[in-house]
Amino acid sequence: MAGIGFELRKYLDGDSFTGSLKAYGFAGLISAGPWVLSILGVMLIGLVALSQKVSGQEIKQFTTSITWIMGASLVLTGLLQLVFTRYIADRLYEGREIIVNSNLLGAVFLTSVVSGVIGLLLALTLFHESFAYELLMIANFVTLSNVWIVVIFVAGLKRFKLILYSFAVGYGATVILSILALPWGLPGLLAGFLAGHALLLFLMLAVVIPEYPVGEIVRLDFLKRDQIFPILIFIGFFYNLGIWMDKLIFWLYPATSEAIIGPLRTSMIYDLPIFLAYLSIIPGMAVFLLRIETDFAEAYEGFFTAVRGNASLQEIEKLGNEMVVAVREGLFQIIRVQGITVLVLYLLGPQIVSWLGISEKYVHLYYVDLVGVAAQVLMLAVLNVSFYLDRLKDALLLCASLLVTNTLFTWITIMLGPVYYGYGFGLSMTITAFIGIWRLSVEMDNIEFRTFMRERTETVKVPVKEKPAVSVANPGENLAT
Repeated sequence: MAGIGFELRKYLDGDSFTGSLKAYGFAGLISAGPWVLSILGVMLIGLVALSQKVSGQEIKQFTTSITWIMGASLVLTGLLQLVFTRYIADRLYEGREIIVNSNLLGAVFLTSVVSGVIGLLLALTLFHESFAYELLMIANFVTLSNVWIVVIFVAGLKRFKLILYSFAVGYGATVILSILALPWGLPGLLAGFLAGHALLLFLMLAVVIPEYPVGEIVRLDFLKRDQIFPILIFIGFFYNLGIWMDKLIFWLYPATSEAIIGPLRTSMIYDLPIFLAYLSIIPGMAVFLLRIETDFAEAYEGFFTAVRGNASLQEIEKLGNEMVVAVREGLFQIIRVQGITVLVLYLLGPQIVSWLGISEKYVHLYYVDLVGVAAQVLMLAVLNVSFYLDRLKDALLLCASLLVTNTLFTWITIMLGPVYYGYGFGLSMTITAFIGIWRLSVEMDNIEFRTFMRERTETVKVPVKEKPAVSVANPGENLAT
């Protein structure tokens, strides 16, 4: 996403308020777009359906079905997202653009088959609903899974306005078509949601495919063992499962949830506050894109270009210090901006809850979730820097910590009672963020020495004629995020 960041930073060069507003506005919408627009879209469809006197039970069935599909599709594609991203980044570094589109279509094909088979098996074993409902659930699951794969490419392009237009058209169509299909009840809502996301998927493909030459139709080179990094499979899976684990526990625990349709359950106590809290992520993600994905990326490139070249030790040390400063300033900026956002939304909490017409009992849980979401943005920034530095073991530690702590703390807080709900998520995110900052601090301390020693170690391990799988000599092939 650094390419988008560099384009958006042009708005900041003029030092005008309008330019800054445009830069941070575009950055927030692009970086948090799929998350936020998905949440807003589902909430808006539910509110309109309620105003049109659609059965409250059908609205619950729709929102619960979509939430489960979103969570399941993200966890499933987490197995492929990062390892596929790394594969494409390596091929682009090698100048092999000719195989990018064919492997993208290969990833779409593989995702469609796997998600389709899983969806079919679940429909045959766990669901006993109407044929239309089960078919639409499978189709939505396959479509959303593919959206999360293709959005990787979209995020890497510089044509940010076209990307925003695609998001706007896709999610706008999702809301409009679902509302138009209200007379058909739950199947109509699911059909409208499917049509809108299918449109979004094809729009994103139409944006991405012309960017690279077209070779063979479908290739599955990204599955070759010698061209991938298996550790990224675990990182992607642990991260996505860790993000959703608190919701899953609240859904499955009988005392905090209710059965809605088939095996799907929802937690009226927990779901609304946590999803409202996620709307606060936009300012922090905007800073993340403009500071970590842009300022740090530029400092990183300068440092490793100097290391690869014939720069003097003094110059390398100077560029290394600039990279450290870029990380520190980026993290501080995220803390400041997200902190202000949390404070403002904290003060507005009672008004927001009152405006939505829900119980004031939700306010406390909403406050706790706001802090947890803020910590998640910080954790995501640290994780991203770890990817740039190719510290994949640190990234794995971070994601495993997230999964374990979110599972353990959420379960403990449920056992302690309603007054502690939400603290498991908030504490897990905060601890994980601080673990990441600690590991990053260790890595950035004397980065020049660590860089050269690591290069020497890898050179010893790899035969002279064999290209190392990961080397500081070619950081451009390190994970593109």
